[in-house]
Amino acid sequence: MIRYCHETEEEQDISLEDYQVSSSQPLHRCIATLACHTSSYISSLTLTGKRLYTGSNDGVVRLWNANTLETLAEASSSGGDVITGERGGGGAVKSLVILADKLFTAHQDQKIRVWKINDVVEEDVGGKKYMHLATMPTMSDRLAKCLMPKNQVEIRRHKKASWVHHVDAVSGLALSRDGTLLFSVSWDRTLKIWRTTDFKCLESFTNAHDDAINAVALSENGDIYTGSSDQRIKVWRKNTNEEKEKKKKKHSLVSILSEHNSGINALALSGDNGSLLHSGGSDGSIMVWETDEGGNIVVAGMLRGHTESVLCLTVVSNILCSGSADKTVRLWKCSATDYSCLAMLEGHSGPVKCLTGAIRDSGKPSEASYQIYSGGLDSQVKVWQILVPTS
Repeated sequence: MIRYCHETEEEQDISLEDYQVSSSQPLHRCIATLACHTSSYISSLTLTGKRLYTGSNDGVVRLWNANTLETLAEASSSGGDVITGERGGGGAVKSLVILADKLFTAHQDQKIRVWKINDVVEEDVGGKKYMHLATMPTMSDRLAKCLMPKNQVEIRRHKKASWVHHVDAVSGLALSRDGTLLFSVSWDRTLKIWRTTDFKCLESFTNAHDDAINAVALSENGDIYTGSSDQRIKVWRKNTNEEKEKKKKKHSLVSILSEHNSGINALALSGDNGSLLHSGGSDGSIMVWETDEGGNIVVAGMLRGHTESVLCLTVVSNILCSGSADKTVRLWKCSATDYSCLAMLEGHSGPVKCLTGAIRDSGKPSEASYQIYSGGLDSQVKVWQILVPTS
């Protein structure tokens, strides 16, 4: 179900020129509310082109046309327009990433599922629009590892499992720049690296953190950032050939960032080549990190405004968006010299769990237009239109 926040056609197009605002003040409004996941909350979002994917805590993923806000995926036997159909189990969909025609979904049931998304057009009412390709770890991967004792790791006292398995909720996913590798983090405190061609687990870091890992982000140069409830961010880097021989690992830990005073729930990168790292904490703060002249990652600023935990972060062009348990979305300038809050979006009746967005053509050189999507524990996805003066 779609509820539009304005009733008349005349109100659908807005412009900064229609309002008496200062030249530096952005204009924002909610243009629609998607309320299709009525019996479950929204746990993840991702946007690619005109396709918006929404994941919920009942294991269902839906595909929407981001322009018309209509659902595109074919109806399943359980009713409703869903991608995952009868396979909508697995608990909450914690993370969604897209690679070409593949959708990777991270689940509460400790698994990663892979779906093939076929071409979808609004006029297409027949044909298979999605197909389940694999569940990671795959059966062949599990069988190959379970037979050798050296592949068993202790996951808790008196209990072992092969190192390819996550043994708690998979909380985050990220893709390498070239799309060949998928990185996953979990509440089981591990970081795993998978090959996207055959879905094989290549590497695993057991006890990568001292508590649940809640977020993962990749920079343009391939550095991996993981954020945890242990109040630390860890930085992992691909080893050189010589280091690989010594450490028997393709990646290794290179830095630990310990400035947070609470658990870390979200990470995002912005700036040239991902030069700025943003981290959201359970105390409501957002830290901004940059690399100094000596190559060390240091705190460059602190963003304060949220009154409860920061649960999600996303960067759209030069704007950082943050969602919080205080039921608001805040928009911040993404700059090493300016950390001001541009706007606060209010409308959710529950904590804001996930965010995504894109630049939209405003048709006017004097303003930049953004479309932000926020999903919350109120079972709603809200669509926001943001207009920011460019001069």
